[in-house]
Amino acid sequence: MKQLKILFVCLGNICRSPAAEAIMKHLVEKEGLSDRILCDSAGTSNYHIGESPDRRMQAAAKKRGIQVEGKARQIEPFDLEYYDLILAMDKSNYYDILALDPARKYKDKVKLICDFATTFDDKEVPDPYYGGEAGFNYVLDLLLDACNGLLAYCKKLLADS
Repeated sequence: MKQLKILFVCLGNICRSPAAEAIMKHLVEKEGLSDRILCDSAGTSNYHIGESPDRRMQAAAKKRGIQVEGKARQIEPFDLEYYDLILAMDKSNYYDILALDPARKYKDKVKLICDFATTFDDKEVPDPYYGGEAGFNYVLDLLLDACNGLLAYCKKLLADS
């Protein structure tokens, strides 16, 4: 049985990428695909390694019935080989990921999460770290939209395999 392994990546792995991971896991579970679609998250920096997700993001997601958990880690070159899809939250993260792959062997796996959004026109997920509650809620709305589009894409990939 084919599995898809997805890695969500932001700068510090405490706000956007763990939220995207939690949202996608939530959607995947509702579809009964937890054994077929596996999700994780990482950051391009080492600023927050070992830290829990930002408590403000946890609180905003909890109000929607989504549990944001985990410990921050930094993306490693091994991740490029291991994961089938690597989704960057913004262009800076995207280019930092590609820098781990100078031969561009895995370039086709790396995409921007907003490429999967169907309602929002944003090209990047803004970093809510220095903003207020509204910023965290906006990021969650954007990620819910993008993850729903991503789920549809994944279901098609799984059906074609």
